[in-house]
Amino acid sequence: MTNEQILATCRSNWEYRGVEDAAMREMLDELSAHLEDAQAAGRTAQDVVGPDVRAFAAAWARERTPFAHRALRMLAMAAYMLGWLLLLLHLTRWTAQLDVTAAHGAFLVAAGAGRVAWELRRGVMRLYQQWALSLVVALPVAILTRWLAGDGVLFTLPLWVAPVLLLPGLPYAVFDMRARRGRKGDPARP
Repeated sequence: MTNEQILATCRSNWEYRGVEDAAMREMLDELSAHLEDAQAAGRTAQDVVGPDVRAFAAAWARERTPFAHRALRMLAMAAYMLGWLLLLLHLTRWTAQLDVTAAHGAFLVAAGAGRVAWELRRGVMRLYQQWALSLVVALPVAILTRWLAGDGVLFTLPLWVAPVLLLPGLPYAVFDMRARRGRKGDPARP
């Protein structure tokens, strides 16, 4: 893996984990200097970052971003995604009241647990991979739960719950969108 590929992998991992731009630039400059020093000394890039670049980037991001900040971001984004899912369900069923069964709850819990486990282990996941993981993990759980628990309604969610769930993650989503637009327009970044 070349130095540019290592820097690009680390940058994408840090962007995904919510490391601020100023801190990310500082980390990229420091890593670039270490990689150049290692190359000048006749060592490989693997000597600096180890065999797994994603694990290296994740460990450095954890050191750089406090746990409370990461946990708050993850909870806000989970509520944001749940809000969009509920809003989509309300719109597709064209109802202001959404009946929630045990299978719905099991699907959401399994999808969320699979997503969090993947993020903690590997880090980066694209949107189509998130949906594929949700289907592979959560769909069998939902089918099994429906088979075991039946179709009884646990509770009913009104339409206003979806926008309330969207609110905590909205600032993070806007920040991420602006950061992506800024990266596309900045050709000087590695």
